[in-house]
Amino acid sequence: MNTQRPVNLKITSLPITAVVSITHRITGLFLFFGTGYLIYLLQLVLSSEESFASAKQIMSGNIARIGLWLTLVALAYHVIAGVKHLLLDLHVGDTIRAARLGSWVTLIVTLVLAVFAGVWVW
Repeated sequence: MNTQRPVNLKITSLPITAVVSITHRITGLFLFFGTGYLIYLLQLVLSSEESFASAKQIMSGNIARIGLWLTLVALAYHVIAGVKHLLLDLHVGDTIRAARLGSWVTLIVTLVLAVFAGVWVW
């Protein structure tokens, strides 16, 4: 019997590549619900003038703006990380060093896009 097995997973000690991969999956789940939110807003905007006014009132609140911002950031991250994963499938950047660099680039580009999305939403 192997007694050297880890008993639990130390989340704080995961490599950056694992964090980016796990976060990619989490943003995919968030986008599943966030897309429903965006479709609901689109339906309100396109239905009638009254529902457009209702959507405008909903979006004037901070909680709705935070929801929109989180959905946009999740979309940006998911697309960037998805392109990184597609490049890895093509064996572009599949060394350890390149994978770490790609993970950091994914995080930095997402941070820049998150700031732009925040400026646009507010």
